[in-house]
Amino acid sequence: MPQGSSQQAVPHRVAVIVDEGTNPFEVGVATELFGLPRPELGLPAPLYEVTLCTPAPEVRMNHGFFTLTGVPGLEAVDEADTLVVPGRPDNVVPRAPAVLDAIRRTHARGARVMSFCTGSFALAEAGLLDGRRATTHWRWAEAFRELHPKVRLEPDVLFVDEGDLLTAAGSAAALDLGLYIWRRDHGAEIANAVSRRLVFAAHRDGGQKQFVERPLPEIPDESLGPLLAWAQDRLGEPLTVADLAARAAVSPATLHRRFRAQLGTTPLAWLTRERVALACRLIERGEERLDVVAARSGLGTAANLRARLRRETGLSPSAYRRRFGPAAGEPVMA
Repeated sequence: MPQGSSQQAVPHRVAVIVDEGTNPFEVGVATELFGLPRPELGLPAPLYEVTLCTPAPEVRMNHGFFTLTGVPGLEAVDEADTLVVPGRPDNVVPRAPAVLDAIRRTHARGARVMSFCTGSFALAEAGLLDGRRATTHWRWAEAFRELHPKVRLEPDVLFVDEGDLLTAAGSAAALDLGLYIWRRDHGAEIANAVSRRLVFAAHRDGGQKQFVERPLPEIPDESLGPLLAWAQDRLGEPLTVADLAARAAVSPATLHRRFRAQLGTTPLAWLTRERVALACRLIERGEERLDVVAARSGLGTAANLRARLRRETGLSPSAYRRRFGPAAGEPVMA
């Protein structure tokens, strides 16, 4: 499994199980995240390669919109470093024994297993989640609890990382989890490059602390996009929540409600995480002076940088540099 290196010689192999009724959007998310060539990264070889696999020669996906043929069978999981299990709508219908066996044996040999949306039902049915933390789509939370009471379900988070087992809450949250995997495997700089190509903002660097207050607001608020872009260009300045509210021409209370509804977090928490993400990028680019990193990222002092970085990533600046910083003689990304 990658550990922060962007120079691995052999691509990390990702297998995606496409079962009867699988959601095609989530299959698309997996291939978009891990299966595309990425010349913009300037790397000598792909970091991931994707293989779709099915339990039968012909599989009809959700509502019969697509039929998948001509791909490997479930034996393909035996070569995977990571297995992705997308969701499907008929979650109370048991999975095929061959699918559950493929999931079990992939996990048993030490590969990483992750589910998108209600794919967590399959992981739980395979017995992998008993006593472990997991999440699933909010609409299916009660059904999940009834079927799998031994799983420590966290229905309000976007995704859960249990190390070798990762679960995403919904179809769009699969993008959050995928970008988190890029970040965990190769660092914030490369993950942010991937998010820019996806045109999907990487707001959730902390991963487990992101909560969804309500999946769909009854009355959508105005987009925060322009405000977020404005703030991201000024992270090194002494921005406050009051500054953000003034820029958006709303009260701080209204801004807070919009952040909670649209991003699942508060303005201050978002601003702090963006500053930590910028600090990570500076460290990855080779900046070793902590006072410079702290000043340019808006975190103020080296002491605050240390505290925030450890809280968000679990690593000290020096440990983060060892894991994600440029190796000796490696060209630094501009």
